[in-house]
Amino acid sequence: MVRWMAVAYGIVASLVIGFVSGLGLPFTNATLPVIGAGVTGLVAGGVAGYAAREGLGGGAIHGFLATTIGAVVVTLVLLFLGTLAAGIFGFSAGVVALIWVAATGIPGAVGGAIGGVVAPEPEATGRPVT
Repeated sequence: MVRWMAVAYGIVASLVIGFVSGLGLPFTNATLPVIGAGVTGLVAGGVAGYAAREGLGGGAIHGFLATTIGAVVVTLVLLFLGTLAAGIFGFSAGVVALIWVAATGIPGAVGGAIGGVVAPEPEATGRPVT
């Protein structure tokens, strides 16, 4: 079963990393450090897998979903901004980036599996048996 709150945590992590890291700020000379899709996938997937607490398989699924959805959102925003700034060239670069998004799911699944393995088991609630 997919725990959408865990996926949402991973999406937020993917969005933060995706928007903070970039090649440069438009219309300025300022550049930011570039964090690759692999590191982004491992971190965002790890967050989702840890929050899901479903072990190896569940963590991998949650990490894949979170990383892929987050990458699609970041790419769509950058596609829109690139189209505004560079016209058809920005649009074509965005379409290529959308195709590339599928590659970010693999590190996300690995990170989710790692996060699912290291997450503590959820505690059972209820009354103790006497």
